[in-house]
Amino acid sequence: PAPPPPVEEAPFIEWADAGCEWSAYYGDFAWWFEADVFDSNGFEDVASVYADVMDWDGHWVDSFELAQSLDNRLMWGADWLEQSTWLDCRYSYYTVEFVAYDWLGGIDVLEVIPLTY
Repeated sequence: PAPPPPVEEAPFIEWADAGCEWSAYYGDFAWWFEADVFDSNGFEDVASVYADVMDWDGHWVDSFELAQSLDNRLMWGADWLEQSTWLDCRYSYYTVEFVAYDWLGGIDVLEVIPLTY
């Protein structure tokens, strides 16, 4: 008999971080979003990872799609200059909801408080 099909497992965000810092090179604040996402079905099963920035009252402010690292397939990240976002590095009441999706509809969410200036 054929082996049973693998059990679909949702992705799991093991760690995430976000924040901003001044970039003298760009003359602007730079935001970063990073997450380590594990999926027991393999890293190829993770379809996308987003960082959704929310205000203190739960209202959406901005979203960022993270790219998978070519060096470490579990790591996802994105960097954005503040002038290209709706964010303010001097504002300390954001939360960031990292959301990982896999190809079969599994999701995981991890909320962090970003480091602001």
